[in-house]
Amino acid sequence: MTMSDRQRAPTGPVRGDREEWVLVREQVWERRLTSALSGDGQEPALVLVEGDAGMGKSRLVHRLLELPRARGVARLVVTFQASGAFVVADPLGGPEPRAGGTEAASPGVRLTACQALEALLASARPALFVAEDLHHADDDCLALLRALLREPPAPFAAALTYRPEQLRSPGLPLGRAVDYPARLSVVRRRLEPLDEERVRWVAGESLGARRCPQEFVGRLRQRSGGVPQVVVDLVRMLRDVAERTGRECFSARDVDEAGVPVRLAELVLDRTAALPEAYRPIVWAAAVLDEPAGAEDLAAVAGFGGDTGRTALIAALEGSALRETSEGRYGFAVPLAASALYAELPGPVRERLHHRAAAMLAAREPVPWARIARHWRGGGRTEDWLRAAEHLVNEDEAAVALLEKAVDVGGLPPDKRGRLALTLARGAVLGHRSDGTARVLRGIVEDPALPAADRGEIRLELGLLLHHRKRRFEEGRTELRRAANELAEAQRPALAARAMAALANPFFPGASLAENVTWLERAEAAADASGDRVARTATRACRATVLMNTGDLEAWRLVARLPRDSADRASRQQVARGLCNTANGAVYLGHYRRAAGLLSEGIELAARSGAPFLERVGRGTALFRDWLTGRWDGLADRCTGLVAEDGSASDARVVLALLALAKGDWEAVRDWLPRGVPPSPHAPCETDRADEADDAEAERAYESCEAPVAATAAGAHIRLLLARQDVESAAEAAASAWAWLGRKGVWVWGAELAPWVVEAHTRAGQRELARRVVAEFAAGLTGRDAPSATAALLWCRAVLAEADGEWEEARSRFQQAGAAYAGLPHPYARALMAEGAGRCALLLGERAEGSAVADEAVAELIRCAGELTDLGAVWDAARVRASLRAYRPAAQRRPPGRPAYAQRMSPREGEVAELAATGLTNREIAATLYLSPRTVEQHVARAMRKLGIASRQGLAKEVARIRPASGERDGAGDGADVGDVGDVGA
Repeated sequence: MTMSDRQRAPTGPVRGDREEWVLVREQVWERRLTSALSGDGQEPALVLVEGDAGMGKSRLVHRLLELPRARGVARLVVTFQASGAFVVADPLGGPEPRAGGTEAASPGVRLTACQALEALLASARPALFVAEDLHHADDDCLALLRALLREPPAPFAAALTYRPEQLRSPGLPLGRAVDYPARLSVVRRRLEPLDEERVRWVAGESLGARRCPQEFVGRLRQRSGGVPQVVVDLVRMLRDVAERTGRECFSARDVDEAGVPVRLAELVLDRTAALPEAYRPIVWAAAVLDEPAGAEDLAAVAGFGGDTGRTALIAALEGSALRETSEGRYGFAVPLAASALYAELPGPVRERLHHRAAAMLAAREPVPWARIARHWRGGGRTEDWLRAAEHLVNEDEAAVALLEKAVDVGGLPPDKRGRLALTLARGAVLGHRSDGTARVLRGIVEDPALPAADRGEIRLELGLLLHHRKRRFEEGRTELRRAANELAEAQRPALAARAMAALANPFFPGASLAENVTWLERAEAAADASGDRVARTATRACRATVLMNTGDLEAWRLVARLPRDSADRASRQQVARGLCNTANGAVYLGHYRRAAGLLSEGIELAARSGAPFLERVGRGTALFRDWLTGRWDGLADRCTGLVAEDGSASDARVVLALLALAKGDWEAVRDWLPRGVPPSPHAPCETDRADEADDAEAERAYESCEAPVAATAAGAHIRLLLARQDVESAAEAAASAWAWLGRKGVWVWGAELAPWVVEAHTRAGQRELARRVVAEFAAGLTGRDAPSATAALLWCRAVLAEADGEWEEARSRFQQAGAAYAGLPHPYARALMAEGAGRCALLLGERAEGSAVADEAVAELIRCAGELTDLGAVWDAARVRASLRAYRPAAQRRPPGRPAYAQRMSPREGEVAELAATGLTNREIAATLYLSPRTVEQHVARAMRKLGIASRQGLAKEVARIRPASGERDGAGDGADVGDVGDVGA
């Protein structure tokens, strides 16, 4: 398993998590404990920390002991054991653990646990007393602690932890009510399970955020119950799987197949075994049902009559084998515990329990066919469960899993297997589907016994699933082509039209625009021949999509005529698809405001018509629009949220790469760009075959996501190589990407690619090649309504003019491009154009020292640096400020002499530290700021010393918290290092 350093996570949910540390430090009970230990007459404090096994009670105690005030006082830490004895130990470096209730000072005299604890309290006289696992303490120890708390010393603070379900007297951790004095502050802290967001954090830190889509996180939270220790144990098990298999992305099925952590399995088995044998079936019934159930249902499945079931349930609750999960519903505290117990049930016992469950559920109205089918299957009644499976619908996750199993059963009659497969396949791309659905459907379509009338439809759904949901585009296209032909031969033109319309969608890689148009024309002919309303709607939506993505004004008229209010759900889904797709196309064209209206309609209609996949597609489009329009505040969080929900959210991933690039976090750029983007072709390699492999990998990258997203990602990749001064590799990547876009033939998608292609070729001295790119781009945009690409064409021409030394023309072109971007609006690109215009103006000003042009350029670049800083483009802003320092007229520079900053960071040190915190090397920072690597090294060292940071890794957190109070926005920094420019040949 390979992952970046920041993804190499701690194995628990708290290590290295500064946000959680701050949150815990702010808790009222911690402040009270700290105040109680201050010795200034404040009231003593007691905190009762309650939580089930694995909830993190000990972790909170450790954090308490780490508080500065807690380290400076006498303290005693004890942990009670199941035997009633206790162990004395300070987990933060105190004395070695020793048992309580051992030899006393007089040889041969043994003390009880209570006597030993009393002696320790008398000798240590602790100001801070901690007792863990109080539920194991005997009555005498509890009486001693009650006496201590009735008359606590001063200063004094205590923290007592316990499991509430194991208290001998429910609700009374000290065995009886305590006569607390009025001056004692008493707080009870109930630890709650982790919510889904915290589970996502734990999983993402250990496994890598990109490996953890929403369905995986949701299942992890559901099966673990949010118990921190169970979450951590499961994540460790899954991490081992990733290391063995190189798993790129986890799914809900991975959680189901991971097994049960050892400590959880032992806990539930031990608690069940502790029950009287006659009462254990009530817990077995809960394991077989595998969901919270009422008392009567548990009794019926267990086979109990009369009051026996209720008595057994009470015993299970008192023994913590089961718990009341909600009012009147009983089950396991951790749902995964059911699997541990289920696995240990003898086969005949398990089958009988399943039979009772199925019979009980069959009497319900409406009939819960999915649950009945599961129980008949668990009970070994194949015919019964297959008969129940025929009643299933394909919109429920559990039903989908059962259908997958049903069609895999050997010996099924072909007609029955075909019916079940069609139920599974229909709507596969829009509804709930597991990772196994594609595998099952592939096996079915290759079955020669499958009725020919069903084969084409199942293959259609398989192709759509592979194409749209699994991003296996080449496989999906192959299946869709075969489906189109099979359905046409079977005289099913409506379904054939759907297959052809999917092949006509220009978003997907592999096919050229000309091929897309050919499929569109075939789809329209088939839809018209069928007379089917859904097929006609699908092809109309597809034509609007094709025209929108090629900048054809006719697209807007077609979109307006799509039937939003169709009574047919399937037609509404096709309209929702058309709206989301055309909104996406409009965003890439640069019609951001008009796209917003289409997007809002599409997402609302997708939700109303039951197409959650389209909702996520629309949200991805909105994220890219937010990046383009400068709505960067919180954008990274919104993107990672969508990635968590949908691991294949390529648009969100590319936006994260673009944000990281603007901030200078170049390693994160590579992490988020589509898989297959090659490393530098000039990295050391053993043979020339490595370059060929890189070329093939680049092609795979273009095939790994939607074509306009791939074009944007390719532009980001080229810019990353240029930033790292790998100009030759950038030129090669530019040539590859431009050739790929040419084969696709949708030139409007070059808006975020073409300028970097031209930049790479000019930087590599390939000006003629750059001119050919500009000419091709201009020809491809002729007659197209594409404001974003038109602005990019102006940018390209500005880059060419600057490379030719035509600075006046270049400045004018940059200004024209900036005005075009401002009109979209695209503030980040507009700021880059202002940088280009200012850079050219400064070069012009060098010809006439003190000219008004130079003065205007300085003012513009200062504004530009401010705008980039406001956006969050740290790296770009630093580069602009460095340009000012390098080219600014001498009369405008700060007078010689270095201001005294004492222990404060200077603006330059802050700037260097900020870039170092993103992960840039000294050489990369030097290239950005026009400094020598040695100067950068000195600035980093001084910044670390002033911040009290021992390692470079600590800069990231501190720089985010501590920034220079002034000097960041003046465009010049501290100015003391201007003389270093010559060190790097700028």
